[in-house]
Amino acid sequence: MDVYLSKLACGLGLLWLMAGLAMAQAVLEPPFGLRWGDSPEKLIAWAARHTLDVNISLPGDQPAMRILKIQPKKGFLPETQAGAVEGRFLEGKLYELTVHYFDPEASTDLMEARFEALRKQVALEHGPLLTNQQQRAVEDQFVTRTQSFHREPVKGLFLLLAFTEVEDLLRKSKDARFSLIYRNDNYRNELLKELKGP
Repeated sequence: MDVYLSKLACGLGLLWLMAGLAMAQAVLEPPFGLRWGDSPEKLIAWAARHTLDVNISLPGDQPAMRILKIQPKKGFLPETQAGAVEGRFLEGKLYELTVHYFDPEASTDLMEARFEALRKQVALEHGPLLTNQQQRAVEDQFVTRTQSFHREPVKGLFLLLAFTEVEDLLRKSKDARFSLIYRNDNYRNELLKELKGP
């Protein structure tokens, strides 16, 4: 009887752990109706529906990798204030998606306000974000200020929100942009194991 209860408790514990992992992965599904493991064709079809430009990179030193960057000729991606989206695929399967926010018409103060609004929205949807870094560096008449935050509900499955502002002291100009990165390292590692084979 004790052995049966022990096995039952172990089985329930494993089931609870698997459900937690699945739930965390579902919580951090990438945006634009995409899912981990989707093919590049799904992102290309979405871009075609919205008449967006598609650039495909095939890194020579990583033959199994495909990087798709999608952006409009001008303005923002549909229903967003994002300037571009970039998907990374291994063996034709999505494991990372980055949404880039930039706007040549916006001041750095406005971009920082947009960043803060997105940070609050992400925290509301996914839970509190932890501070990664906040730095300021000066080099060759350029001041670079960065700040980033992340959320990792399960090891290997995370999102990262990063802001960068560059000030040109010589020309008295500033530029600010930020990115929201969804990454599933657990899935990427599975794909790498498949690539290596037995």
